[in-house]
Amino acid sequence: MTNLEQNTDFSRAEFSGANGNTLRADIFEAAGNVRGQVILAHGGGQTRHSWRGTARALARLGWRSITLDQRGHGDSDWVADGDYSFDAFAADLAAVARALSVQGRSAPVVVGASLGGIAGLVVGGEHAPDTISGLVLVDITPIVKADGVERILGFMASRAKDGFATLEEAADAISAYLPHRPRPKDLSGLAKNLRLGSDGRYRWHWDPRFLDSRRDSREHVVELQTKLQMAAGNLTRPVLLVRGRESELVGEAEARAFAELVPHAKIADVSGARHMVAGDKNDVFSNAVVDFLEDITPLAKIA
Repeated sequence: MTNLEQNTDFSRAEFSGANGNTLRADIFEAAGNVRGQVILAHGGGQTRHSWRGTARALARLGWRSITLDQRGHGDSDWVADGDYSFDAFAADLAAVARALSVQGRSAPVVVGASLGGIAGLVVGGEHAPDTISGLVLVDITPIVKADGVERILGFMASRAKDGFATLEEAADAISAYLPHRPRPKDLSGLAKNLRLGSDGRYRWHWDPRFLDSRRDSREHVVELQTKLQMAAGNLTRPVLLVRGRESELVGEAEARAFAELVPHAKIADVSGARHMVAGDKNDVFSNAVVDFLEDITPLAKIA
């Protein structure tokens, strides 16, 4: 890990991913006595900035919080070979967890939304379970609603190449996709999820090749579901599933199936939230995570 410049309430850092790729992050140091560490891993097409509200809340309560740009997203490297498989994201996450566990610090808890949750699931149930001390899955389980996945991927792909002429145009597109959310008047937050190209157009802040591995054949989807179900069945660390009650991906049936796979998991439903739970109901979401961390503090205690 390399520490970079210090900001008002967080510092920037760089980690080395599984393939030597650079992963960039913000670290929100805990106030007072440090109770543990938390890696916040965003969903596909998002960046670390989507976690700032939650990271600040956790830091105030004593958890050192690391918001991570995953490979191909935000300020992290686009990988040369275009490997954006779930195994690759999981290997990066395990590498970051190992780096954070040095100097007497504990293994971190992973809070992963969608893509980040799948990466955490593969780490905790297959790749390197000893590198994490708990897992929060944010609206993701091994089996999800296929039509919800297609809707999300369709939105991501619709302007991936052409981009937007202005931030306002991008805001309009998001409002059409998420009509339940009020359109933001201040677009500075949105600007962090876009990059301005040499042609003057704004495009999402992720490698377009990321979508290439998301549109798999049905046979591969079934194979992937089996892999994730096996990983879930192998989880031994404390687990929390936070589900948006109006989620496009994880309905009641999917949540029940997950509870059968992971009997020790806790499940929290967030009323009024869809797939992007933290963005829809951040206070309720953060409280659910805090309650979970309170329960597993002995596991996350600093040595």
